Amino acid sequence: MSRSAFKIVVLGGGESGVGAALLAKAKGFDVFLSDKSLLSDDYRAILHSNQISFEEGQHDTQRILAADEIIKSPGIPDKVPLIQQLLAQGTPIISEIEFAARYTKAKTIAITGSNGKTTTTLLTYHLLKSAGINVGLAGNIGESFAKQVIEDKFDWFVLEISSFQLDNMFNFKADVGILLNITPDHLDRYEYSFQNYINSKFRLLQNMQPDDDFIYFIDNEAIAKELQYKHFNVNHLPISFLKKETNGGFFNNGKLEVTYHTRTFDIRADELPLKGPHNAINAMAATLAAMAVGLNNEQIKQGLLSFRNAAHRLEPIAKINDVLFVNDSKATNVDSVFYALNSYDTPIIWIAGGIDKGNDYTQVETLARQKVKALICLGKENSKLLSFFTPIVPLVIETQDVKEAVRYALSLAKADDVVLLSPACASFDLFKNYEDRGEQFKAAVLSFVP
Repeated sequence: MSRSAFKIVVLGGGESGVGAALLAKAKGFDVFLSDKSLLSDDYRAILHSNQISFEEGQHDTQRILAADEIIKSPGIPDKVPLIQQLLAQGTPIISEIEFAARYTKAKTIAITGSNGKTTTTLLTYHLLKSAGINVGLAGNIGESFAKQVIEDKFDWFVLEISSFQLDNMFNFKADVGILLNITPDHLDRYEYSFQNYINSKFRLLQNMQPDDDFIYFIDNEAIAKELQYKHFNVNHLPISFLKKETNGGFFNNGKLEVTYHTRTFDIRADELPLKGPHNAINAMAATLAAMAVGLNNEQIKQGLLSFRNAAHRLEPIAKINDVLFVNDSKATNVDSVFYALNSYDTPIIWIAGGIDKGNDYTQVETLARQKVKALICLGKENSKLLSFFTPIVPLVIETQDVKEAVRYALSLAKADDVVLLSPACASFDLFKNYEDRGEQFKAAVLSFVP
C-alpha cells in the first residue's frame, strides 16, 4: 500500500498529537487528527496552515475505525470505548514516540521512572548540550519528538518517557535507557495492579541490545525484585547508596562515585546545585549517560555545576526575612514529597493538598514528625490530610487561597525556616494544572517581597 493510501488517525490535539500529524503529513500519509476537546488556537492554526484534516469537540467514529494505524495521545486511557473498539478490530495503536523513532537517524537516551524524570532528562540534555553534542530534547517535555524528526538534524535525542507512552511503544530501541525508580502511581490506569505498572516501566528495555547501556537505581525495591526474575542482556550500570558495583554509580560519604567501564568520575554532592539524596541519584544517572556518549570528566563537571533545574521542581523563589520559599508544585505524589522533605535540614512549613490520588501518607510520616512545624492544606477537600497529620504535626490549618497560604506561612516562619509547596496531590480543584499552581504560588510569594 502506498503511503498516500495508508490512513493514519491521530487521537489528541496537544503537542505530541499535532507533532505526529505534521510528521505523518511530511512523510506522505493520509492523516486525520481528532480531539474530543477543543484545540488551542495555536494548534488549530498549525493544522490549517499545513492543510491537515482535523476535527475538535467530537470523534467521527466511522472515520477513526477505518484507520490503518492510530497514533494515540498518552492521556487517553485504553479503557475508553473508542480505544476498546479499535483494539477489538486489531487496529495498531502506537505512541508519538514510537512513530517518530521510525524516521530518525539519531541515537536516543530514554529516561523513565515514577519520579525524577524531568530533572534527569534536563540535566542529561544540559550535560550533552554544554559539551557541544548535537542533541535534541523531547518526549514528555518540550517540543514534540515527531515534529523535530521532520528535519532530523540531531545526532542524539534525550527523551523523557512516561509509562503511558511506553504502553504504546513496540519497536522503539533506546541506546541508553535510564530507569530511576518505580513507586505506586497512576494505578487507576493499570487496573490498580502495581505489577502492571512495573511491567509498563520495564518496556523501556524491550528492544535494547547487549552493547546498549541500562542505568538504574538498584536500591529501589520494585526494580531490584524485577531484576531477580527477569534477565536483560544489556550493559548493566546500577546506581546504589548501599554497595559499590564494578560499573555504575555509588553515593558514598557525601560523594558521587561513577564508573563506566575503565573510566571513573567523582564529585562531592555539596558542590552540586541540585540538593537532596534523590538528586544524587539523578546526577549519577545523567553522568553515566554522558560518559556513555563520550563526554570527558571536565565536560561533565562543568555541566553539573552550571545546571539549573526546571520550574516547579524544588525551585527556590525568594528569601523573605531569611525564610526560603520553595516551589515544588510538580510533586503530585507522596514519593515526590518524600524527596522534597528530605532535601532540607531546617524546620519546614509545608503547603500541601489538592485532588488526592489514593495517597498513602505513611511514607512521609517520620519526616513530617522530624521536620514539619506546620502544615497548610491548600485544597477544596482536605479531610485525608487533616486526619493523618493533625496528630503528627504541631499545627495544621486550611485555606483555599494561595496568597492566604503564603501569608499564613510568613506569620509562622522564623529565620532559616523553609516554606515548601509540595502538594502530593493533583492541582485541578483550584488550578488549571501544576504549572498554574506553581506560577500562582510564585506570584503570591513575590508580592510579599519588600
